[in-house]
Amino acid sequence: MGQARASHDVVVVGSGPNGLSAAVTLARSGLSVVVLEGQPTSGGGARTVDLGMDPSVRHDLCSAVHPMALASPFYRRFDLRARGVELCTPEISYAQPLADGDAGVAYQDLGRTAAALGPDGDAWTGLMGPLVEHADAVVALIMGDHRQVPREVRTAVRFGLRTLEQGLSATWGRRFSGQRAPALLTGVAAHATTPLPSLAAAGTALLLGSLAHTTGWSVPRGGTQRITDALVADLVAHGGEIVVDRPVASRADLPVARAYLFDTAPGLVAQVMGDRMPTRNERGFRRYRHGNAAAKVDFVLSGPVPWSNAAVARAGTVHVGGSREQMQAAEHAVAHGRHASRPVVLVSDPAVSDPSRLGAGGTRPLWTYAHVPAGSTLDPTEVVTAQIERYAPGFRDVVLDSRSIPASRMAEHNANYVGGDISTGAVTLPRMLGGPVPVWDPYATGADGVFLCSAAVPPGPGVHGMGGWHAARRVLRQVFGIMVPPDLSP
Repeated sequence: MGQARASHDVVVVGSGPNGLSAAVTLARSGLSVVVLEGQPTSGGGARTVDLGMDPSVRHDLCSAVHPMALASPFYRRFDLRARGVELCTPEISYAQPLADGDAGVAYQDLGRTAAALGPDGDAWTGLMGPLVEHADAVVALIMGDHRQVPREVRTAVRFGLRTLEQGLSATWGRRFSGQRAPALLTGVAAHATTPLPSLAAAGTALLLGSLAHTTGWSVPRGGTQRITDALVADLVAHGGEIVVDRPVASRADLPVARAYLFDTAPGLVAQVMGDRMPTRNERGFRRYRHGNAAAKVDFVLSGPVPWSNAAVARAGTVHVGGSREQMQAAEHAVAHGRHASRPVVLVSDPAVSDPSRLGAGGTRPLWTYAHVPAGSTLDPTEVVTAQIERYAPGFRDVVLDSRSIPASRMAEHNANYVGGDISTGAVTLPRMLGGPVPVWDPYATGADGVFLCSAAVPPGPGVHGMGGWHAARRVLRQVFGIMVPPDLSP
């Protein structure tokens, strides 16, 4: 293979948001790029499909809500709105229902949020206010490749101190005195699908929480597929190609190219390119540790979820898990291989801000994930239904149909989700900063011309395209001698 003439400049394996952001960057630099996707449609964790329930209702298969759509440095350069992607932002970014009809509510407006948190309002403002004020610097800090000194050191210090406060058992309970604020913050931390408290979960909560009060938590009108479609259209317009139904399991499945980028779990890189990698890297990629899991249930409803708290009904995202202590106990059980009787459930109701998602007669999709042990075979439908019903009595009565995917089967529609690990790796601070193995450049695999650009490299999981952007810039410099990345604007 090394002696054959390259048929492409670059082959990208996987068409998730990172694979597509890398492909767009490289194609715009004048390189010939082909993307190989094992599924029948492109998008990876950013797809909208018909799940065979109500034909007038389409469902977001993986990601549904996009806090990074207006904040990611890559998407800001790419400018989704200028490409026809309409982003619908609810007035309430997320909510946390509590017992007896109470709830914590995160409005996009920080002051309104503080007012609704009662005695903890000032404490919430003290935690989030400086991050909201310097939101661009926070995003630059967290979405970078973590290989340069931060440009705004004061913001980095503020973020770091708050991460320590909310990530350490000794301090995470000190700031708040009531129930609403700590539960509200913990619900966001649970997006990390990791034991609580932890530094990685705290950093996740502070980043996403600050974005909730700035750009908001948007949903693309018509579904997540609109983001993928915009990326694909730009790639094709610049001479790139996407081949679907083309899984890669060995070197023989790859066209000859000068460079390869893998938007995949590290294990596949070792499987395909292991003989070209240094032994230490190859072993690290093969032994890469995956994290806790999620199991999915999609519902078709006859009407809105009947939340006991009226404000929760206006939230685009709802974290269902009860108090901070209840969520901590549930995540602890999952981390120790046990199913929580009342698991953390993440809920997205896209029709709250995007009425185009309503089906015939007012039917609507509801997207849910429940946290479960890795590899769980449990059908989560009943436990998710019961957990929502606890805070929305009568929920069962509005359910017309449902479709579940146990954690053990999540990889069938996205090979990166090994055992139901939707983060493509255990969410820990070392992994988010350093990638699969402790090396200076986490995007390099050690094999010449072979790079990793998935959620397994910094800045980690999320539909932000930054892993692909960082990796593509290295490919441009190291393989093709192109020092200046391309303009991504329409």
